[in-house]
Amino acid sequence: MEIEKRSFEIIAEELAARKIVLPPDQDPITRRVIHTSADFEYAETMRYSEGAIARAKELICSGADIVTDTNMALSGINKKQLAKFGGQVHCFMADETVAKLAVERKTTRAAVSMEMAAKIDKPVIFAVGNAPTALIQLYEMIQQGSYTPAFIIGVPVGFVNVEAAKELIMETDVPYIVNQGRKGGSNIAAAICNALIYTMVDRD
Repeated sequence: MEIEKRSFEIIAEELAARKIVLPPDQDPITRRVIHTSADFEYAETMRYSEGAIARAKELICSGADIVTDTNMALSGINKKQLAKFGGQVHCFMADETVAKLAVERKTTRAAVSMEMAAKIDKPVIFAVGNAPTALIQLYEMIQQGSYTPAFIIGVPVGFVNVEAAKELIMETDVPYIVNQGRKGGSNIAAAICNALIYTMVDRD
C-alpha cells in the first residue's frame, strides 16, 4: 500500500508538470489506469459518457455483476471487494457451449460470450479489454433492441477493428468508459473496474 501510495504521488506530480488537470470524478479512474500502464497518454485518450462514474458506482452499489472477455481481467478484478456489494465477476470465454456455438456460427467466442452474459438476470457491467468483436456484438444487440447493457468499459487493445469498435460504443446511449485509439488491454479493463470499486470501499 505504501508503494502504491508513493506511485500515485509521482503520477500526480507528473500530471501537474504536464499541466494536465483531470475532472475530479474521472481522476481516480484515469490515475489507476496510468498506474497500471505507466503510460500518461491515457490522460488524453480516456473518454467518459456524461455521468458515467456516478452511474457505474450506482450499479456496483446495487449489486451489479461484471462480465469480462478474458480470464486475465477476471483474475485482476478484486472480487472480494465487489462481493461486499453483492456483485460477482464472470468470464464465459472457456465455456464449452460458447466454444461450440462459436464454431457452428463461424464467429468468435468473445461475441458468443456476450450473448451468454445477456442471460444474467441482473444489471451487468461489461469490461472488454481484448476482443473488439465483443464490443461489436454488444453494439449489434443494442441496435436490434434485444439487449441493453447497463454499462460498458471498452478498452480492447490491438490493430484490427479496435478503434472502430470503440467508436460504435460511444455512439450508443449506454453509459461507457472507453479509451480511444489502439491502446488498452485486460489489465486496463481490470484497473478501471478496481478503481470504481476502490472509490467506495476502505481497503485498509
